[in-house]
Amino acid sequence: MEKLETIAIIVAAGRGARAGAGGPKQYRMLGQRAVIAWTAEAFLSHGDIDAVRIIIHRDDHNAYETAMGGLLAHPKLMPPVDGGVERQDSVRIGVESLEADAPAYVLIHDAARPFIDALAIARVIAALQTHDGAIAALPMHDTIKRAGKSAGADALIEATVPRNELWRAQTPQGFHFDKILGAHRAAQGKVLTDDAAVAEAAHMRVALVAGSPDNMKITQAEDFGMAEILLRRKVNEMEYRTGHGFDVHAFEDGNAVILCGVEIPHDKKLKGHSDADAGMHALTDAILGAIGEGDIGDHFPPSDPQWKGVASSVFLAKARDLVAERAGRITHCDVTLICEAPKIGPHREKMCAALAAILRIENSRISVKATTTEQLGFTGRREGIAAMATASVAVPV
Repeated sequence: MEKLETIAIIVAAGRGARAGAGGPKQYRMLGQRAVIAWTAEAFLSHGDIDAVRIIIHRDDHNAYETAMGGLLAHPKLMPPVDGGVERQDSVRIGVESLEADAPAYVLIHDAARPFIDALAIARVIAALQTHDGAIAALPMHDTIKRAGKSAGADALIEATVPRNELWRAQTPQGFHFDKILGAHRAAQGKVLTDDAAVAEAAHMRVALVAGSPDNMKITQAEDFGMAEILLRRKVNEMEYRTGHGFDVHAFEDGNAVILCGVEIPHDKKLKGHSDADAGMHALTDAILGAIGEGDIGDHFPPSDPQWKGVASSVFLAKARDLVAERAGRITHCDVTLICEAPKIGPHREKMCAALAAILRIENSRISVKATTTEQLGFTGRREGIAAMATASVAVPV
């Protein structure tokens, strides 16, 4: 089993009483999806996140499954874990649940921050290369006043606080796994406001990295109005693109073909510089085309011996990562395999699952079909296999 380098914990065990009626805020609808689904997808679709664990209230399992919908089948989503009485308890339980996986890094994020962007996540992870921890934050721009002890509706100003050293903490907050695990265990019984405070109490070095003004936390009932405005703006800021790919490989002597990541017994194999997976090659080119990144040959020249015999999943993962680097997401992929033999139908579900696992999207966003050319042309003469693919990608404008 491949080691999980970076795991994100999403804290969703709270009751959200301040957000008004309608149940816990993380399960309330924002646009066409629950808040928690927007938050989870931001991490599940991120190329630097290997797995996601969500911490939920013990009474919320049905609400969780309903809210997550198709994301429940995402290959990076771990089973949820029941949280504790307070947020700090829930985070500790979540971190402890990863002890067997022992990732290098763990990111901790509030479920009620659905607008976290890919670049902020990447900045937190990058800072962990040189620091014990790192948090997304924003410098204070407003003038800060300290009120007197009788603070209330008629509070009096006691002092103006210098703002040049003040930052507004957000999430995600990332840490070296072993260090934050020890810090949370040591902090049991203490009341600390966030995970960075837990790290500070353990004398960890925590960096501040740029967050985003849009990375708001839904707390009050009125925050949903602002969240709807942000959502509409973000949807309007996304541009939807479509790319097409086509690939052909001839047969040669062998006993199996690899198509869309699945090995199928056959009396021939496909000839090629890599593993000759025509379906995956066509899909890779489709994704690269959607973001204007050329084709496989531009990134993996067949003249380069290091790519000889390599699994085509390497090519598809590269295309996936290039989309993520643009803060984009792959929304749908459609592959058509053209051949007389072997039969594709019995293997379609495995193919969809294999492609979805590499692209880190739900199986429902992948389609694999097959057709013949009615015994016409090179595929009709069983000389090889052709593949066509279409990929839809959403990228920021």
